[in-house]
Amino acid sequence: MHDLKAIADRVEIEALRADFTDSALTRDWDRFAALFTVDGAWRIPGAAEFFSREEIRAGIERLQGNWEFFIQANHQGTVSIDGDLAVGRVYVAEFGRFRDGRSHRNFSVYHDRYLRTSDGWRFTERVYEVKYVDSSPLTGAPPVPVS
Repeated sequence: MHDLKAIADRVEIEALRADFTDSALTRDWDRFAALFTVDGAWRIPGAAEFFSREEIRAGIERLQGNWEFFIQANHQGTVSIDGDLAVGRVYVAEFGRFRDGRSHRNFSVYHDRYLRTSDGWRFTERVYEVKYVDSSPLTGAPPVPVS
């Protein structure tokens, strides 16, 4: 990657993917939805599918409301850019505990499609593929705040 524009595009797409995780973990639903194109799709096969910013915003709020705590860590994957379109993959590790006491840990891959817009790169589609699931009880807990 010797082209400065290609490097800048890659950096912007990496920032988009980081904003996805940060906005989910900080419960910033409006910012989360704005990372998608107006008609963008977010698919979690077998669990949920959303097909617009409005559906995505409502969906993330509903899904995150099920968790007592939830952590997602992303690991760099690939990006292939072709003009104003790009595709990529991101590797994901998640764990948390649902409000009903069930625990969940998984390793997954996001398969992404991106579009360069006047507001920067946005997701046109994000499809989640789970590779490994562990539902054994988590023995730890979030720390108790010190007052």
